[in-house]
Amino acid sequence: MIKELVHDTIFLAGKSEPATKEDLSIAQDLLDTLIAHREGCVGMAANMIGVRKCIIAFLDESGKVSTYTVMLNPVILKKDTPYETEEGCLSLEGVRPTKRYQNIEVEYYDFAWKKQRMKLSGWTAQICQHEVDHLSGRII
Repeated sequence: MIKELVHDTIFLAGKSEPATKEDLSIAQDLLDTLIAHREGCVGMAANMIGVRKCIIAFLDESGKVSTYTVMLNPVILKKDTPYETEEGCLSLEGVRPTKRYQNIEVEYYDFAWKKQRMKLSGWTAQICQHEVDHLSGRII
């Protein structure tokens, strides 16, 4: 189900709680909302739809075909090759400077509640890092 976007910086600055199997419907709502906003958005975190759970969804352009990836309880295990960039956010106005890493490795649960590991690089890694920041309440 497509949800309304949250623009309240006080809410967005709150830390998210770990997701559970019972939160899979929230993950689906997040994915539905991201796809509905695909013209102006490449990633979202659950707090952007009003739920403080550790769930992100993003456009994964790392393969031959672009697809959407949903991660529950993502944790960045490794990161290398830092760089400075500017980012915008669908929930906020303007752009802000931030530090990102060219390559990351993420551990997370998928929709089947199986633990996965994924290596990401470039633009897709940047999107994932932005959404993981949302989970800790970091405003970008």
